[in-house]
Amino acid sequence: MKVIDQALLKKVIIERPRSSHKGDYGRLLLIGGTYPYGGAIIMAALGAVRSGAGLVTVATEKENIPALHSHLPEAMAFAVTDQELLTEQIAKAGAILLGPGLKDNELGAHLVELVFERVQPHQVLILDGGAISLYTRLALPLTQAQLVFTPHQKEWEAMSGLAIEDQGEEATRQSLSQLPPASILVQKGPQTKIWQQGQADYYQLSVGGPYQATGGMGDTLAGMIAGFAGQFLQVSLYERVTVATYLHSAIAQELAEDNFVVLPTTISQHIPAFMKKVQKDT
Repeated sequence: MKVIDQALLKKVIIERPRSSHKGDYGRLLLIGGTYPYGGAIIMAALGAVRSGAGLVTVATEKENIPALHSHLPEAMAFAVTDQELLTEQIAKAGAILLGPGLKDNELGAHLVELVFERVQPHQVLILDGGAISLYTRLALPLTQAQLVFTPHQKEWEAMSGLAIEDQGEEATRQSLSQLPPASILVQKGPQTKIWQQGQADYYQLSVGGPYQATGGMGDTLAGMIAGFAGQFLQVSLYERVTVATYLHSAIAQELAEDNFVVLPTTISQHIPAFMKKVQKDT
């Protein structure tokens, strides 16, 4: 098991050059929030923007856009049914987060198939929530994009064929061979593990707890992963995903000192200050 320590955090979260601009910190496309799960994509967008993503565009139900903008005017948004604009935005994105609040229906299947058809090798594709279920059910052909999967235990059961009680270290290690080469797996659970296909070792969180058992927690994490994927290019994608996952639970643990439960949106509010603290700590 690899250790997530202060050295790794500081290796990833580096100071921004004074000459930089928003284009240097990732062009993200987030797809999801189909009825009745509009809040999921909003929480993902909050996690992405507050993690430092430079440009965030959200494709969601048209009726969901006013709510998104009331929470996050920094994000751009358009109707997910606008096929021409969606195709254009897929091509422009450096990282695509597909799945928060995406319903497993005809529209959801079409969106997953479209992204897999259009995504390119230089792009990062993060599959979360509904996109994981659809990916598993549709048995899509492999894509050359850099893939990140963020399943909870039931979703990993469907992906791997492992019952929850059988999702131990060795069984998961063997199941990784089913994933496309170099895929990253964020195996969410009481002790979340972060794996990369082709590597025997993994990172495991030492932070977090039951105060995170709230709807939307995974959506916020997926947004943070997308935010980190679009920046900090001086390190590997695996390290970026690991540090984003760690910060999500570390912030929650700190907040839990004074709160019985920790809401996903509260975590998002504290991301920038926590990242600054990591950068300043010696």
